[in-house]
Amino acid sequence: MKIFKPKFWQKKNSLVSILLLPLSILAQYLIIIKKNLKRKKFFSIPIICVGNIYVGGTGKTPLCIELANIFKKINKKTCIIKKYYSAHEDEFKLIESKKIKLFKSSSRVLSIKKAERDKYECVILDDGFQDSSVNKDLNIICFNEKQLAGNEMTLPSGPLREPLSSLKDSQIIVINGNTNEVFERKIKSISSDINIYYSYYLPVNLNEFTNHNLLAFAGIGNPDNFFDLLEKYNLRVVKKVSFPDHYNYSIKELNNLVDFSIENNLKIVTTEKDFFRIKHYNIPQIQCLDVKLEIKNKDKFMKEVIKCLV
Repeated sequence: MKIFKPKFWQKKNSLVSILLLPLSILAQYLIIIKKNLKRKKFFSIPIICVGNIYVGGTGKTPLCIELANIFKKINKKTCIIKKYYSAHEDEFKLIESKKIKLFKSSSRVLSIKKAERDKYECVILDDGFQDSSVNKDLNIICFNEKQLAGNEMTLPSGPLREPLSSLKDSQIIVINGNTNEVFERKIKSISSDINIYYSYYLPVNLNEFTNHNLLAFAGIGNPDNFFDLLEKYNLRVVKKVSFPDHYNYSIKELNNLVDFSIENNLKIVTTEKDFFRIKHYNIPQIQCLDVKLEIKNKDKFMKEVIKCLV
């Protein structure tokens, strides 16, 4: 069962977080044991990992798509690899809709071996920073300015898969949103060698939703980030409906949204990920906001990433 992220994950010194601390310590202890038991495998092609330590909603997949497009421009045969989870079909379909080769299986190692056999020149791991069985040539960690590291505690006390100190194993941090110098200093205190970049979403089909009153819904890691994006571009959002990440919509729920929109003269908008999750229902009233990830200081970012291919 999918649930919303608890609000105490964003609060410092929450009583609930403190009470859950023993479980967090135990979970991290078990993760360390698991990592030490795994034997790291090396491969003949460069492995770029786009991961996170904040659970969900950090923009990994859009960054993977942008990286694949960057490598395509320099004629590098590139694929994206995702570990297979049935709940992530939305992300699989989104990647494949961009005409990018995607390998997915229960084993990242097996997918990388397939990529090697098919003569790919670069592999982008969509998630996998915590997978110690794969040697990565470059680790890129994503954050969103709205959540950053939350209360900076690990699961279940907080939203982090690993403590912030694990960033020492990364080379690049990409923060989606506005500059945050306090957070930058925190990252640099962990490793001065980490380079920090910022990104933002640029709507591609904004004109389809201007001058309309909107019903917006989202079942992503942080739905409020989507609603904020709509309002950033001055779209009139009258009704907001949030669902848990990777939500399995029923046709009844979607028809209820359509009925409400008709009764209130609203146009429906959702995210690309949500749209690919429900596309098979063929509901013409539901449209998605297409977005492109833009990276600030992109030339510098590209040079740093491409170095790992040499």
